[in-house]
Amino acid sequence: MEALPSLAMVAVECSNVVISILFKAASVKGLSSYSFIAYSYVLGTLVFTLLVFFRKAVFPPLKFPLISRLCLLAVTGYSGLMCAYKGIDLGSPTLASAINNLTPAFTFILAVSFRMEKVELRRRTSQAKIIGTITSISGAFLMIFYKGPIVFPSSPWTSSSPSDLQLQRPLESSQSNWIIGGILEAIAYLLYSCCYIIMAQIMKIYPEEIVVTLFYNLFVSLLAIPVCLIAQPQLSSWRLTDSISVAAVLYTGLFGFSFSSCTHTWGVRLKGPVFVAIFRPTSIVIAAVMSATFLGEALYLGSMIGAVIITGGLYVVLWGIAKEAEEMRDDEYGGLNRLEHSSNGGLPLLQSYKS
Repeated sequence: MEALPSLAMVAVECSNVVISILFKAASVKGLSSYSFIAYSYVLGTLVFTLLVFFRKAVFPPLKFPLISRLCLLAVTGYSGLMCAYKGIDLGSPTLASAINNLTPAFTFILAVSFRMEKVELRRRTSQAKIIGTITSISGAFLMIFYKGPIVFPSSPWTSSSPSDLQLQRPLESSQSNWIIGGILEAIAYLLYSCCYIIMAQIMKIYPEEIVVTLFYNLFVSLLAIPVCLIAQPQLSSWRLTDSISVAAVLYTGLFGFSFSSCTHTWGVRLKGPVFVAIFRPTSIVIAAVMSATFLGEALYLGSMIGAVIITGGLYVVLWGIAKEAEEMRDDEYGGLNRLEHSSNGGLPLLQSYKS
């Protein structure tokens, strides 16, 4: 089914936005990003251990090329997560999803650097990819440094009770927090783009998504637990004291991170890193709707303008990639026709057959 990879990537973006909103609501109640990530990846490791056990999957030989890449993937992914969730804490899920649109541009730049994409400056397709990348990055910086006036105010129902007001006030980030949060999000999505490139290398060595995701979750857990113990030595900080924190950890650990990691790994193996990255912009629409509905978050002019610029630049990049693929198919088809023509003494296939 051709549409299945695309539907899976959209489902991942929906899940990621739900995770962001749950974490934002839980962080207001006191849940830290350190314990949130540690709990979630420990649960994810348990889930994939059971999956591997019941599938009776054969583990790969623990050779250095595979283990070293898995360790690098875990360090890069964990660093990205720390930046991302600190950025959400200082900014908002909507800002995070808007900066998320930089991922295709970052991935394209890295793919060119690692010779996964070709750039020829005289071709329109290459020019489109370069212009689109610069446009996307410009839109992201606009979102970071210009918040602007409120276009759509908070939902009326969010101010109907004291507890809702308590949740809403921390969501209205100060300008300085908004800028720092945006910068952290940009760093996070650059690291995520690096993860896609590393995933592509791992899939060439060992194309088993579930086993790779198990090792990834395990290595991130081994990183997250000591970091959390150092950052939060008090045992009280590990306690989940309210229902929203428990819900955030359970959803993210049992489903969210596990589903996202495995699906992205599968998508990278099937279609490549750029394919996975191009679905990131769908999260801005999902986040804006969910944040306004469930968190009562206002929508700012800077977010709207920046999102339009980022999305416009993104689709210029995508047009260039699609056009380039079309030209490559035409070249291959033309080459086959020429080969066929020469093999039949310069006669068309049907005419040669008749003669």
